[in-house]
Amino acid sequence: MIPQEFNYSRPKTIQDATDLLASNDAKILAGGMSLIPLMKLRLATPEHLVDLCRVSDLNHITENSGFIHVGALTTHHQVETSDLLKTKCPLLAETASHIGDSQVRNMGTLGGSTAHADPAADYPAALCALEAKVRIVRKNSERLLPIDEFFVDSLTTALAPEEIISELVFPVEPPGNTFAYRKLRQPASGFAIVGVAVRIRMTEEKIDMVRIGVTGLASKAFRPTNVEEFLCGSRGTPKDINTASALVDEGIQANTDLHASSDYRRQMARIYTARALTDALERTT
Repeated sequence: MIPQEFNYSRPKTIQDATDLLASNDAKILAGGMSLIPLMKLRLATPEHLVDLCRVSDLNHITENSGFIHVGALTTHHQVETSDLLKTKCPLLAETASHIGDSQVRNMGTLGGSTAHADPAADYPAALCALEAKVRIVRKNSERLLPIDEFFVDSLTTALAPEEIISELVFPVEPPGNTFAYRKLRQPASGFAIVGVAVRIRMTEEKIDMVRIGVTGLASKAFRPTNVEEFLCGSRGTPKDINTASALVDEGIQANTDLHASSDYRRQMARIYTARALTDALERTT
């Protein structure tokens, strides 16, 4: 199908973009990997498209005062191949390598994927495990929102129609922390039927810190804090991992669709949580 008619603007500054959003019934166009297919099916019918491709301030990967700042227009390929991220925020770089295919990774953006909030996307698991924050701008103001407050539901975020994600902020990973991202990949789309991101720190042969993010299982990505609490202070033995992983779907209303039933997703969530934890712990040695 062909999208309905729409107006098109291509601002060069964040200020110009927020001005356009404040005065129009508009949608943001970043990489277009999610919005354009929806427009072709007329599931999205914006009257005005604001293309951010020329806003250079939205494409950056920098370090400042113990935090990594990644601009919203940074592509998945740039995230995957960034030497700074590989060193200081490696879980994000590893997760980017699992996204879609090479065409998607060269066009899709971190900010676009985050704003779309697909419950089967890869990034949200890593964002939860990394305790990321989202910098949001609108005309004459901005705010910094924790990721668990940003994701509201399936395809729903705390982003207002007149707001733009300018960047995502991550703490620099301390030396000694290890990580892993493992997913059950839907063969056609590359999305995660279930995906699990893990960060771990071992101190004196015990787990001193663990953060886990899960995508694909529920209507939005989440941190299974019950699993984290069980593992913290344990030695991370196979028995510890299996017992903790069995808790990952506790209290969760699991998704069901043509790709997988809720029961199947629950079982895969337990398996892939155990695999991600095992892989992260193996990296400590």
